[in-house]
Amino acid sequence: MRIDIVNNAEGFSEDKLNGLDGFIVSLSEAVLSGNYTSPQVTRSLKDAYATLTFVTPEEIKEINKEQRDIDKETDCLSFPMLELREGEFTVIPDSGDFETDEDGNQVLCYGDILINPKACEVQAESYGHSFEREAMFLIAHSLLHLLGYDHIESADEKIMIDKQKRLMRDIGLAFDDEIEDICEMDNHRDLVKTDGLIPAGTPCKHCGTVALLGRPNVGKSTLLNYITGMKIAIVSHKPQTTRTNIKTIYNTEDTQIIFTDTPGIHKPTSKMGEFMVDRSYKAALGADCVVLIADGRFPDPGAVEKKLLDLLKEENKKVILAINKYDEAGQEKLLPLTQKYSELYTFEDIVPISAKTGRNVDLLLTIITKMLPEGPRLYDSEYMTDQTERVIAAELIREQVLHYTDQEIPHGTAVIINEFKEKNDDDEITSADDRTMVVIKADIICNRDSHKAIIIGRDGQMIKRIGTAARRSIEKMLDCKVYLDLYVKVRNDWQNNDAMLGSTGLSKDIDE
Repeated sequence: MRIDIVNNAEGFSEDKLNGLDGFIVSLSEAVLSGNYTSPQVTRSLKDAYATLTFVTPEEIKEINKEQRDIDKETDCLSFPMLELREGEFTVIPDSGDFETDEDGNQVLCYGDILINPKACEVQAESYGHSFEREAMFLIAHSLLHLLGYDHIESADEKIMIDKQKRLMRDIGLAFDDEIEDICEMDNHRDLVKTDGLIPAGTPCKHCGTVALLGRPNVGKSTLLNYITGMKIAIVSHKPQTTRTNIKTIYNTEDTQIIFTDTPGIHKPTSKMGEFMVDRSYKAALGADCVVLIADGRFPDPGAVEKKLLDLLKEENKKVILAINKYDEAGQEKLLPLTQKYSELYTFEDIVPISAKTGRNVDLLLTIITKMLPEGPRLYDSEYMTDQTERVIAAELIREQVLHYTDQEIPHGTAVIINEFKEKNDDDEITSADDRTMVVIKADIICNRDSHKAIIIGRDGQMIKRIGTAARRSIEKMLDCKVYLDLYVKVRNDWQNNDAMLGSTGLSKDIDE
């Protein structure tokens, strides 16, 4: 598919336009090679084109007024020329739809795309990413409209969002969380194989608890999110992201595995840290099986891993060693690392995995399953976690605080949900399926006034970014619209305050 580019936007430099050329070519190639259209449409795209015109804010506003009766400036517009629905023709093009190009070939025009580069610049700065990312997202979005994708209905919107993420991945501009979403969606169907509800108490060939242990930031939460296909535990490059034991439930027809994602083992420096380590040890001691996750990029077992293995040896626990991120380190480093771990403990098995891509996760699940005893299901098969939506929402907000503040603020933040109110058009909620919106009001707790200033940002831009990203994650989890209202509050040394720890769910008394 050819994309013809026209620059009618005054002030939009040729340098910036040239910076998009390679991505636009990649986008065209991705549409042809990916699973975006039916075979019939794909064949037609090989001799087809679309126009891409960059226009001024004034021009796009005028076109909106003329064509859509909307007196408003927008970031993009698309005008399909053919009748399609989600990549398939609803009306087969006839001879009148074809044009003759300068070489005498019969070609199809799929439509026109208009992009407002000024809006791209403003939105890129607001969201904190590059102009190229923002512009190409809008171009990909508009191109999908030309191919018959839409986002008016909720079901259609889910399909279009998935296709957008895949296009951005294919051209090399996807965010890490978008790539993880794609991996989870692609592989989740193969992992969870339960059809229909199987109630708790039903006899099960394999049923038991499995504790995931390891140093902070080793990939425990990423692994569980992959297994469930749902964002349950937050993921951050910062250590000590997980603070409580999160139970994740994996179901098949004859198996139920209750995983516990524990806080990373570390040397505590506060009451909160003591609580986190205490929970990790308790989870290990009470589990039927332990999976120790090690970082394959490290050449040797560290002090954390050695301490954990000493503890597990005292309790004679069954342990599987999962070496994560081994694909980043290289196969040549795997065997020496495996040998060093084998000298420390007699493992039930050793499995190299990639929690991010899901490589060998199915093998790990098979090994775990064989180790678990027969017994009754502990949860209905529809359960995926013991965490409430309210708790997960708080964690998704905290995840974005960690993401956007990066190294500026350590893990000295917490989130308290003050209001979680479900709504629908009739104000009658009998189940989650009835709601059309959830109103969430939450406090972001930090240690210092300087941290508060960073979280809010200049002119409120940082809290806006955090709120927007968190809202999108929560909407994905709840499958409905979300109104999110965030407040930032300072509570000095809250990590050593028993009352504050209790209000955030971080108290030893909760488990005892």
